[in-house]
Amino acid sequence: MVKLFEPFIKNCGVVILDGAMATELEKHGADLNHALWSAKLLTENPSLIKQVHLDYLKAGADVITTASYQASFDGFAKQGYAKEKAIELMQLATRLAIEARDEVLGSDSSRGSLPLIAASVGPYGASRADGSEYRGDYGLSIEELMLFHRERMNVLAASGADFLACETIPCPEEAIALINLLKELPDVKAWISYSCKNETSICSGAAFAECAALANDSKQVLAIGVNCTPPQFVESLVQIAVSVSNKAVLAYPNKGEIWDAQNKCWLPGAVHTDFITEAIGWRNAGATLIGGCCRTSPEDIKQIRQAICA
Repeated sequence: MVKLFEPFIKNCGVVILDGAMATELEKHGADLNHALWSAKLLTENPSLIKQVHLDYLKAGADVITTASYQASFDGFAKQGYAKEKAIELMQLATRLAIEARDEVLGSDSSRGSLPLIAASVGPYGASRADGSEYRGDYGLSIEELMLFHRERMNVLAASGADFLACETIPCPEEAIALINLLKELPDVKAWISYSCKNETSICSGAAFAECAALANDSKQVLAIGVNCTPPQFVESLVQIAVSVSNKAVLAYPNKGEIWDAQNKCWLPGAVHTDFITEAIGWRNAGATLIGGCCRTSPEDIKQIRQAICA
């Protein structure tokens, strides 16, 4: 059992993660039709980001993830932000999560373990804002991907978060780049979560079994799993991860819709069973960190907690 997650697992059997950030911001009226996506609100309306964190904590999330998924030096530079401002905004993403946690703890003395903060490290594809995190067709080497991620990982690792959430990774080369970079930050822990297109393959087409095993030799990787993946594929993917990985297994899929990167909207996906029922299936398959990604809500997280921790 990972020591960082041990109090939550003892309490509930699993660690309850939060859900979507961007789609929740949109529910509150935010316009995220922009290359920076949710990171856009780090300048425009940071208090709304904090509110979403609060909503997830009040729903029972043990881990909240910062609004830094689409925050990168390249992405900010394309919008005219200087490097110093980009660093400031990345640090702000973590500070907002810390403030939300402090506020909840101040009003709820009965809460047991201190909720954790995961600093989101989105994939290279997120900086392109073209949906390539669901394809993995970067055409970049491991070294080039390390160059892209290195400085932002350094900033986020020093921002006060408890660990890094390297998420929506669509190709093995990017996972290897991230695992290599962790060696340069020996005191930093992380999870690595892949975006998958079916029951056995990540979005690039690589076998999930091979990708899930990549971090087995890394003492810094706490968990391995899937996110922003259609929920009907997750139980199979969790079973694969359990069979090939020596890490905790995490699952936080989307609601099953398909992202249309050209028109920047969600389209109906395949029919699947009830999300909460499926979450119980992921737990039964061996996942120990469970939550949601795009289109999920604080109400979903509340219901997952009630169903699994009852």
